[in-house]
Amino acid sequence: MNALKNKVQLIGNLGQDPEIITMENGTKLAKFSLATTESYKNAKGEKVDDTQWHNIVAWGKTAEIVENYLLKGKQVAVEGKLTHRSYETKEGEKRYITEIRCNELLMLGK
Repeated sequence: MNALKNKVQLIGNLGQDPEIITMENGTKLAKFSLATTESYKNAKGEKVDDTQWHNIVAWGKTAEIVENYLLKGKQVAVEGKLTHRSYETKEGEKRYITEIRCNELLMLGK
């Protein structure tokens, strides 16, 4: 049951080409945004699309797969865990970000 404590599964489309960073030790980091869209009908019976954007990070071999195969618009399934972190801007403002650390990736579509 421990594996279910912090587990996220999403299917969506990349919002832009991934950003790839190579660390000093050679390890790769891939960052990309993923859009998930749900449709429903509102009280007037009109179809409404609700799109949510998710920040995804992948390390190592998974990042290499992202680098070699994923582009803006591609549909993927990701599985990982939710992480929160903070950082300080150049102006000294503290910012908070929520990301999904991708452990598994499945390419969908064509």
